[in-house]
Formats: sequence, structure tokens, C-alpha cells
Amino acid sequence: MADSIITEYLITLDTDLGAAKESVIAALAERLAETGRAQDATALSEAALAREAQSATGLPGGIAIPHCRAATVTEASLAFGRLAPPVDFGAPDGPADLVFLIAAPEGTGAEHMKLLSSLARALVKPEFVTDLRAATTPGDVVALVEGVLDAPSPAKEAHADSAGATTATASNAVPAPSATAPSATTTPPSEEARVAERTIVAVTACPTGIAHTYMAADSLVAAGKRAGVTVHVETQGSSGSTPLGGETIAAASAVIFATDVGVRGRDRFAGKPVVTSGVKRAINEPDAMIADALRAANDPGATTVSGRAPGDEPAPARASETLGWGTRLRQILLTGVSYMIPFVAAGGLLIALGFLLGGYEIADNAKSIVLDNSLSALPDGGLATYLGAVMFQLGSLAFGFLVPALAGYIAFAIADRPGLAPGFTAGAVAVFVGAGFLGGLTGGVIAGFAALWIARLTVPQWARGLMPVVVIPLFASLVVGAAMFIVLGKPLAAVTSGLTNWLNGLSGTSAIALGVILGLMMCFDLGGPVNKAAYSFAVAGLSVTDSASLRIMAAVMAAGMVPPLAMAVATAIRPRLFTTAERENGKAAWLLGASFISEGAIPFAAADPLRVIPSMMAGGAVTGALIMTTGTTLSAPHGGIFVFFAVGHILWFLAALAAGTLVGALCVTVAKELVRPRAAAPAPAIVTAG
Repeated sequence: MADSIITEYLITLDTDLGAAKESVIAALAERLAETGRAQDATALSEAALAREAQSATGLPGGIAIPHCRAATVTEASLAFGRLAPPVDFGAPDGPADLVFLIAAPEGTGAEHMKLLSSLARALVKPEFVTDLRAATTPGDVVALVEGVLDAPSPAKEAHADSAGATTATASNAVPAPSATAPSATTTPPSEEARVAERTIVAVTACPTGIAHTYMAADSLVAAGKRAGVTVHVETQGSSGSTPLGGETIAAASAVIFATDVGVRGRDRFAGKPVVTSGVKRAINEPDAMIADALRAANDPGATTVSGRAPGDEPAPARASETLGWGTRLRQILLTGVSYMIPFVAAGGLLIALGFLLGGYEIADNAKSIVLDNSLSALPDGGLATYLGAVMFQLGSLAFGFLVPALAGYIAFAIADRPGLAPGFTAGAVAVFVGAGFLGGLTGGVIAGFAALWIARLTVPQWARGLMPVVVIPLFASLVVGAAMFIVLGKPLAAVTSGLTNWLNGLSGTSAIALGVILGLMMCFDLGGPVNKAAYSFAVAGLSVTDSASLRIMAAVMAAGMVPPLAMAVATAIRPRLFTTAERENGKAAWLLGASFISEGAIPFAAADPLRVIPSMMAGGAVTGALIMTTGTTLSAPHGGIFVFFAVGHILWFLAALAAGTLVGALCVTVAKELVRPRAAAPAPAIVTAG
């Protein structure tokens, strides 16, 4: 199995692979492509850089582990470079000279993922890193890697049932309060209580689930041994995990959540003192996190995990362990939007295809055509009209889930599964009363907090099993339904109607200003929260009977196509201003931009944000303004050049897109020619969603 992961050809020793991480990743990706392990080196490099844009992969000690899962990868693989000179990958202590590019195909099997995670775990061991630096040939590196791929990890060794758990003792052990240290040969009667006082459980998880998840786990286990406590870790990564047992969790003094994504099964830890951080802190500062957890375990006022696990007593009413409310609210709303978008994309494209086959008049009688006809009894207009009606009706039904899905998954983000039913109900009520997108947002938040509040009520033991399936959905639905029907529905419907009328009345300067704002938002963070806010605004109001909404949709999509296309043009007209990797990315950006994938510009923005992002925003603003000025429309929410049939005034659409692309390309070219940064600027937090 190890031979399928790394070979000598995939190893580069003491070589200059460029001065930036983009060039290093591109060189290692090229090696993988040359051996047939990736179909497209550029696509692999872009996937790895997109992961870099989420958070840096540099680690203390001169190590970097850029990694990704991508469709272009044909076989789980490693490429290794020992760099001379080192290159900055964002580690807190300086550049990296040891770089592993970890590439996994989408849908990688569990065995391959276990091998990749084994390598990541080995990188937290100083002796392994020392041996890598001392290796003299690629064969030495292959032997070292093969030697750790099947080795048991510290986390796995320490992850035992609570009945068999042992407490590591060390000279620097932190004593538990009121605990008397036993002799090495005697187990006192209070041993079970002593172990409970000195046991910590943890969950680690990162977005990709390949490397940081497992490195954080081993770092915490090793730090626990140094502190004299047992640490049980549940790794919620790509190679699967064994959930912590109920007895293990119950015996623990505190819990650590070192995650960059949500914790699956969070309610299992309800009431436990908690320390929360991103996954990289567990790698960089594991001893500090263990110390924080021990302090929390001894602090009656410490933050605890909210909620309640089935059969447990209610959690004490203590401070929430969540992040700040601004960040938390953004996460809640983006959860709803991310689950809503697939309904929008599928429904909108089906409606557009219906128009293509049956004409715009199909909207008036699609329902009757579908119900009264069949393939053996076609309506007037023949097969095209019938299929157009079917597609339009399918799209309309899918589109009808837009607001309920938004509200349902906002409530889900707040209260987990008990929030789904009241959330979807709130969305349905919002549609019924005409409150639309605003009603879905408001109703979803109310439903989620109502479900969360009811879940925390103290109920008799016999009623606890009914709470998640009967009591919470029933009463939370009543609360949000009453709030929407009696209090909020009509005001929100009036606001929605007023907004629609205002948009329909936009003309001249007002329309241009809206187009500029939407264009700026679409190009600001290239798929991140601001981009998604503009996109959600467009799709939420999309209606084939509302010309203003069609103009807004056209402005949003055209502006979103500008960044990749502008960078493609810039790399073509001034290639000397860009690295080899960027020139290759520029070739791929043509198709990405044409397909309305704004993320195609992320590699450029991550490497040079101060010159690239403002240039892209300038181009997007020009395109958005021209679209709104010329009255160009679009009835499909996604697709780029593949939905040109759904564009009204196609020539103006192309002219606006070309103008914005040229402005963006010109701005970034001039900026790179005239503005020379004194030091490489750090990449912004460009977060992709999708």
C-alpha cells in the first residue's frame, strides 16, 4: 500500500522550487501529474491553493503540509520537497524547508485516508522530522515515510474505553485537586474518581479532514502525557473515526473542541467544561490547551457545552461556549444560504431550460400541460412544448423550497435536528403570507431559538424520549407560527412588497449605484461571505415576472465572472509579471470565469491580495453598472456561458462583461508594474462555499 502513496520520483531534495508557496505547490503538483497520479497539474495546484486560502498549512519547526481532495487526483499520493532556500507557508516561526503535498481523490477510500493521516501524525514527532532533514537520497525518504504509514498513532493507543484508561504520570504532572498520588504498585479504592478528575476528551476536525485533524489529535495526546492526564480524542476526519463512548465522556473532567468546522454529535458533551479553538492551535499550543482545560475543570463558572444528551440531566445555565455573536450569527445565516443554493441552482436552471424549449409563455400554462398531457398525448406545440412544461414545473417546484430550506437550515444551525421541522414550517408560513426571503430569515432564527429554548427545559425522565421527535417540533412550530401569522407576517410582507416595488422603480443613477455595489461585493472575497450575500440577494428575489430581479441576477453573474477572466487576460498580455504557476492558473481561469466560478481568481488573490482584489473590484463595479444601465436580464441563477439562452440583450451582456474584464486586467497589470510591495502581503481569509 505504501508504494502507491509515494515513490522516489515524487521526492525533490535540496532544490530551489521558487520563492513563493504557489511555485512550490505547482512544482510538486507537476511531479504528481507526470506520474499519472493527477490528470491536470494546474487543477491540482488550484485545489491546494484554495485550501491554503482558508488557512495556512505551515507548521512550527519548518514544516508545511499543503493538501487537498480534488477530482483531478487519480490516486492518493504524496510529493515531498526539501527546499533550499525555505519558503513561507504561513507558520508562526518562519519559512518551511520540508514540504509534503498531500493529494487525495474525491471519494478516497478509508485505507488510503488512514495512510495519509498516519504521515500527518508522524510530522509532530521531532525524531521523524530530524530524519527527513538528514536523509541523503530519495530512497531514504521513501523508507522513512513507509516506516510511519502503518505505525500506531499515540491517539489510537490512548483511545481506550474509560474502564481501561490509564493516567500517564510524569515529573511535571499537574495534580488534581484533593488527589493523593498513589504508589506505582498500588491502586487505591478511589482510583476511578482520581482518573475521572484527570481525564480530558477532545474532538479535532479540519475542513479537508486529511492532515490537521490527526496532527492535532496526537499533539493533544502527547501534551496530556506531559501534564499527567489521559486525553481521549475523537478525530472527525476523512479516514473515519470511532465516536467516544458515553462512559468515557461521562468520566471526563473537561472537553476540548479543536475544530475549524462544526462538531458532529455535540450534545453528547452537554454540561462539560469546554475549551474551544481552531484546529491549528491544538498543533501549535497543545500544552496551553491542556492547561486551559484543567483550569476549566476546576472552575465552577467555566464555559460549558450547551444542550443536553439523551438521558442526561439538563446542562447548567452557564455561558455558551460558542464564538462571538457576530461571528456566530454569520455562520448561522451562511448555513441556511449554503443549503438553499442547490435548490435555487437546480430550480432556476430547469425553469430556464423550460423557457428554452417551450418559450416564455410556458409559465402561464405549464401546470395544466403537465397534468393533462403525456408523451402519448402531446399538447399543441408538440414534444418541445410538453418537455418545456415538465422542466418549468420541475424547476418551479424546486424553486418553491428556497425560503423553507433557508429557514429550516438556519434553525438547524441554531438547534441542530430539533430545529428542522419548525424551521421549515416557518419558511412555509413566510411564503404563505408573502414575507419571502426576509420572512424566511426571521422565521428561521425564531424557530431555531425557540427549539433551543424548549430543548433546555427540565422534563421528567419518561418525557425525555419524546422531546426531539414530538415536544420540540410541536411547540417550536407553534411559537414561530404564532409569531409569523399574528405579529410579524404582515409587516415583513409589506417590507418585501415595498422592496420589490423600489427595485422595479430603479432607473438612471439609482440602478447604476446598485449595479456598482453588487459588482464590488461579488469581487471582494471571491466566493466568501460578502460574495454569497450579493448572490443570495439576487437569487432570493429571482422571478421571471419581475424584470428588476432579472437585471440584478444578470449583474451578479456577470460581475462574478470578471475576476477569473481578468486574471486570464492579464497573464496573457503581461506574462512576465506573473510566476510560472500563475501563468498556468491563468490558462485555467478562462474556463472557470466563463462558467461563473469566481473562485478561479483565488490563487492570484491569495498570493497578492493588495494589488489583485481592488483591481477585480474595479472591473466588477464597471460590469455591474453597465448591466443595470442597459437593462440586461438573466432568468437562470448560475451557469455562465452555458445559460446564455436565458440572457436578455445578450450583446449588452457580453459588452459589459468584456468592459469589466478589460478594466480589471488593466488595473492589475498597472498595479503590478508600478506598485512594488516591500514585503509579501499576507493572504486574506478568502473562504469558499459551495
